[in-house]
Amino acid sequence: MSGLDNIVSKVAEGASQIAQSAGQELLVLPFILIAILVHLWGTRVNRRIVRAWADTHIPLLRNEYAQVGFRAGQGQSQGPSAAKVGSSQSDTAFIDDEVVKEKTQREYATYATGRQNVAYTEITLSLFKRYNPLSWAAESVGGVVFASLDTPTEQMEAVTYPFDGKEAELVPLPSGPKGADALPRKGNSSASAYDNVVWAIVHKDRMQKVRDERYDLSLTSTKDHPKLPNWLTVMSESAEVTETLLTAELIEVVAAAGDLFGHLIVTDQPLDRPNKLEETTAQKRIYLSTRLSTTSITTTTAATPTTGPLFALFLRLPDTLVSTAHFRPEVARKLRQTRDEQQSKLRRAADDEKAEERQTKRDREKKEKRDQTLRALSVDDQRKFLERERDKEWKKNVKKASQRA
Repeated sequence: MSGLDNIVSKVAEGASQIAQSAGQELLVLPFILIAILVHLWGTRVNRRIVRAWADTHIPLLRNEYAQVGFRAGQGQSQGPSAAKVGSSQSDTAFIDDEVVKEKTQREYATYATGRQNVAYTEITLSLFKRYNPLSWAAESVGGVVFASLDTPTEQMEAVTYPFDGKEAELVPLPSGPKGADALPRKGNSSASAYDNVVWAIVHKDRMQKVRDERYDLSLTSTKDHPKLPNWLTVMSESAEVTETLLTAELIEVVAAAGDLFGHLIVTDQPLDRPNKLEETTAQKRIYLSTRLSTTSITTTTAATPTTGPLFALFLRLPDTLVSTAHFRPEVARKLRQTRDEQQSKLRRAADDEKAEERQTKRDREKKEKRDQTLRALSVDDQRKFLERERDKEWKKNVKKASQRA
């Protein structure tokens, strides 16, 4: 019977361990379910915000560009009905690999091309990590505590790359005899060009951050403008540039965007400070940054800030620049002089670096020749050679000291 008792005891002990293990798993299971639900909720909210943005802005893109999205044929040819998105559609409307691509659960992107004066426009939407509250909280606290870390923001960053008279270089010509005249060739492609300039309207709350992060804005001076709200400022290379580009329509749409507005920048200079002369080659771009609104997915009133009109003007801004950004010779000379000075500094730095390299090479060759000569001498001759070197060095130092005195 003792053997049977041992078996029963072992079975009971195993059952107890299984029950204890199952109890522990049941305790963990609710936390796993909560994490899954929070992840699904955060992803769904982010998609709703992106869809609300797309409802307003994708039709504006389709009104201006032949292709919107990452597949040809996503532009004007689809008509207004294709661009309209009703609230009854799923959260994934517009969010696919063809129109608005979900790169990650916090980053979405779209692309547009096929427009006069513009090569293409890239748009990136960045959102909070709602699907990962712990990471979201850590980034938020880190941005407050440490100045070197950025506080998370939900924003849209759009960059337009104008042709600037380079259509023939950027767009392949159609084949056949008719294609030869389809686009302007080099030497006759200035129809989409405008003067090199750096100019910006910036929200004052973001002014310091933008200036610290961007080299191009270091070429400008910051001044308030009487026609702008007091929470906005202008960064410009010239007062005449501001008077030309700061139109009444632009003032109106920027004011309508309110605190959603971040910055609008027209530039031809690089973002990072150039270290080589070739990095100063002008590449014209237009930047628009706005915060993403969450009120559009809840309630909207007449007083709610809106970025739709601002975005529409941003899409047409290359046309304005092509028609108006041709400044008087005095202003153009000042703009060119600023760029020439930066290039001269880099040219001098490059010349100094080359001179230093040549001197280093001469010193190395001289040392190799000296070592070779020294190895060929006898011990006594080596000693005399080294003594002559020390005497020569001593006389040289004495002469330098007397000249300083």
